[in-house]
Amino acid sequence: MAVLYQPQVSDALSFFAGHFGLDDSLCQDVLRTALAHGGDHADLYAQHAQNRYLTIENCIVRGGTTVDAGVGVRVIRGEAVGYPVSERFDRESLLAAARTASEIAAGGGMSAPPVAPLVRFAVDDHYPVASLSLDEPAPVALDLLRRADSAARAVAPTITNVQGRLFEEVKQIAVATSDGRLVGDTQPIVRLTVGTVSVRDGDRQEGFDSRAARAGFDVFEANGWRPETIGRRASERALLGHEAVDAPAGFLPVVLAAGDSGVYLHEAVGHGLEADFIRKRLSTFTDRLGERVATPLCTVIDDGTLPGRYGSINIDDEGEPSQENVLIEDGVLCGYLHDRISSQYFGVPPSGSGRRQSFRYVPMPRMTTTFMRAGETPPDEIVRAVKRGVYCVSFAGGQVNIANGDFVFSTLEAYLIEDGRVTAPIRATNLIGNGPDSMSRVTMVGTDLEIEEFGGMCGKNGQSLPVNDGVPTMLVDGITVGGTQA
Repeated sequence: MAVLYQPQVSDALSFFAGHFGLDDSLCQDVLRTALAHGGDHADLYAQHAQNRYLTIENCIVRGGTTVDAGVGVRVIRGEAVGYPVSERFDRESLLAAARTASEIAAGGGMSAPPVAPLVRFAVDDHYPVASLSLDEPAPVALDLLRRADSAARAVAPTITNVQGRLFEEVKQIAVATSDGRLVGDTQPIVRLTVGTVSVRDGDRQEGFDSRAARAGFDVFEANGWRPETIGRRASERALLGHEAVDAPAGFLPVVLAAGDSGVYLHEAVGHGLEADFIRKRLSTFTDRLGERVATPLCTVIDDGTLPGRYGSINIDDEGEPSQENVLIEDGVLCGYLHDRISSQYFGVPPSGSGRRQSFRYVPMPRMTTTFMRAGETPPDEIVRAVKRGVYCVSFAGGQVNIANGDFVFSTLEAYLIEDGRVTAPIRATNLIGNGPDSMSRVTMVGTDLEIEEFGGMCGKNGQSLPVNDGVPTMLVDGITVGGTQA
């Protein structure tokens, strides 16, 4: 049963009780049924997500709305998990799911553990929104796309194609746990992306820009967020490709510009510090707490509480409040990102990092906004320190081998550094390295920390989630650049 979002229902717990009858009493009954055959823990995760999408290409507009709603009931016994889901919210369907989940503990010789009375927990709101975008009529959303489209086309006559896409979502979630926690959250998202094509004398180049946040449409009137700015930047990147030269090849100094270069941090160390990989002994960072894994210039933090960020969450998908987690401090590994199973396994407090794509999936440790703390060196001084190297501004994405820390990611915008100056743009290339090794090669960190606003999606085990990354300008004194110019 799907119910379209109604703006007058602002509290997630009230939303589920009012629309689906999923109240405190029913949640309690489901949890008792789930633990009827024993188990260590049970929880219920309810979701109702409505989204609207609009695209514009060659003056043709397309769009639509979708609703995805359902409930998952989980029983944990040791490291074993039972997790059936239901797209129906009626009592019998939920109790049937709970009985299925309980079978994971059947035959264990355990009596049913007590289920604590549910207590509603208040959480801090890190993305208060005065007016949700889905409250606005479609013409308001379409106007944003048309503004971006017009600005992109006006940059140059060589811009032959512009595609704009606006994605909006309001996700309501509720979590009830057998240890007595009942908590909900309303999670908004707006994301505007523009892709462009420039053709000059048969040379075809593409450009891209994007902005995403947990916000309403008012965010698109802020500096750097106006649709015109996003459209122009996408076209400027396409034009830049016409001037690009071949990238150098070899093991070279690389300066990572503030902001979008945070994908380096995400791939170099972020995934390897997710504690399910540590628990399974699959990560290169296994058993290394207290060891030096980077130069003393490096302090790495994952923080889901940054206001309005695309990757921020008020609660994780196990009902734990989001928080700041210091992972590496002054080069020393001091923590991991945990879900409930890994925090119980290691005997540490939860880190608010148990996330899932939807009710169809079990949660796992995931990043939110991962960044490196600012240093003390002026950014221009960092560039001047490099005689020959590469200056990277933004990236198309990357991947990492968790077991050994080897990573590769692709540049979207990058330049040569010659004699301490940023010079010609270079064609898209790959940076290839190893996380612990490259972190041990960070020799300068700038004062200019920025969190990227592209709004990337992070994939892991078939699940994609919104995240942010960020770094100050920083120098890695050696990364393999996969160029063609000797």
